[in-house]
Amino acid sequence: MKILLTNDDGIYSKGIYALYEELVKIAEVIVVAPITEQSAVGHAITISDPLRIYEVTRRNRFFGYGVKGTPADCVKLAFDDILTTKPDLVVSGINHGANLSSNVIYSGTVSAATEGAMLGVTSFAISLASVEYDDFSVAAKFGSFFAKYLYGNKEINHLLFNVNVPPLKREEIKGWKYTVQGKTRYLDTFEKRVDPRGNTYFWLTGEKIIDDNGENSDDKAVKNGYISVTPLKYDLTDYSFFKEIDKEELKWEE
Repeated sequence: MKILLTNDDGIYSKGIYALYEELVKIAEVIVVAPITEQSAVGHAITISDPLRIYEVTRRNRFFGYGVKGTPADCVKLAFDDILTTKPDLVVSGINHGANLSSNVIYSGTVSAATEGAMLGVTSFAISLASVEYDDFSVAAKFGSFFAKYLYGNKEINHLLFNVNVPPLKREEIKGWKYTVQGKTRYLDTFEKRVDPRGNTYFWLTGEKIIDDNGENSDDKAVKNGYISVTPLKYDLTDYSFFKEIDKEELKWEE
């Protein structure tokens, strides 16, 4: 098995190294990740600046390629220039913090996996659902398991998955389940501040608004101690809309 490993927290992050250590036990792993943190950049790509690549060493050995660009840039560049053959899987993570509900839209971690799926390769993003908890070992082991699971089940032809692991010890996790994307959202607030030079700036804060998402939602599963695996699509068309207007004759009148 050949795996392209990337993330949005940066190639020097703790999460990507923990996942790498587990994946190399089962596969050939090529790491291509942003040289600096790119959290919440979504599916942005770089079009006005050159993309620069750096060979990165961690723990006194070659680790992978750091790209001065976004997570989506990394996947595109890997497919076009770094990889000699198409990988069997694209894995993005481990993100330090949850990518649940509406966060999926903003997440660079999920967007890197989405880019892999758009290029025709089964891909998944994996996140540790806490910014305070920093033990990535359980999430890394599940990432390795899920990679083997997808590779060994060829009948699963869905291309894109979003995985969230609760911040718990292995014995505290109840299992894993397929879930739907929840509808939890954030009430954004921009806090106005003044720097030491007297210049005004704003800092994004806010509160989480939890909707009643049902027992099968991603955020409810994680809250209840399960690993959430959500199958995603990057086609954003609302097909139910066409059922509503199916018999309507459209006219343009001025």
